[in-house]
Amino acid sequence: MERAGLLTPFPPRARATARISMVSSFATELLEIRSREPEPSPSLHVLVVPGNPGIVGFYKDFVEALYEDLGGRASVTAIGHISHGQKDYEHGRLFSLHEQIEHKIDFLEQELLHTEQSIIVVGHSIGAYIGLEICKRFQKKVIFFVGLYPFLTLNKNAMKQSAIGYVARSSLLSKGVSLFASFIGSLQASVTRSIVKRFLGSSWSATAIDAGCSHLLQYHTMRNVLFMAKTEFLKLYEEPDWNFIRAKQDQIAFLFGVDDHWGPLTHLEEISRHAPGVALSIEKEGHTHGYCCTEAGSFWVADYTANLIKNRMLVRDS
Repeated sequence: MERAGLLTPFPPRARATARISMVSSFATELLEIRSREPEPSPSLHVLVVPGNPGIVGFYKDFVEALYEDLGGRASVTAIGHISHGQKDYEHGRLFSLHEQIEHKIDFLEQELLHTEQSIIVVGHSIGAYIGLEICKRFQKKVIFFVGLYPFLTLNKNAMKQSAIGYVARSSLLSKGVSLFASFIGSLQASVTRSIVKRFLGSSWSATAIDAGCSHLLQYHTMRNVLFMAKTEFLKLYEEPDWNFIRAKQDQIAFLFGVDDHWGPLTHLEEISRHAPGVALSIEKEGHTHGYCCTEAGSFWVADYTANLIKNRMLVRDS
């Protein structure tokens, strides 16, 4: 187990492009940067799976920094969750964790499996759980997996998780929270931005604040965030699939935070016991579970992830 090193951040040069793609009839927000490598390259595509909320705008700084740290030699795509977007394309329908997993699998089958590119999956929080499910489904195509501040199983000692679970299980409370969020989002833009910055993102980047105002403070988004959380808590009562993790331990890495109730260090220790070949690191530079909402966190974690990927490529090519 290693301690990840300190990064001196450099502003990314390339800019990620947002687009809407229809994935199995569901409008899906994507954030992507194409490799600078000429055809038939690139040989590598990095798929970033967000946590919950699954809003790709939160990951813009991370995607751009990761692209630059990889020297522009890999394409990078972040895929949003269904109905976590700015518009209610699905007319109020709620989507479970299982449906979000199948959605990501459908995306790979639609856009990436028929290329010559190898795939690296990077999952954040519950996105790490989703990412492992992707790896199970495409064991030959996905060559490496990185879980960032992973949420893989319930932390029964975390009061915040208990509180969120209580709200998520109640349809009445979920609707109330979602209505309040949409009310804040309906205010004058400057007022909404001030509230988000004051109560949600005092340290957030301007990019993250913009994403919070435009996407998170929508009734359909908040309802889906809470419904997905409800189904997460039901599913994550189960133990992780240790057989799979152990079988693929040389292709898996996890980054944990020091004080992260979603992925406490006791879970790191459990992984180490069950699958000692997994690459485990602890971030001790003061970033948080929501690293992607700050520039410093995005740059630092991008540097860590890129170094893992480059080291993996060296091993693979030797």
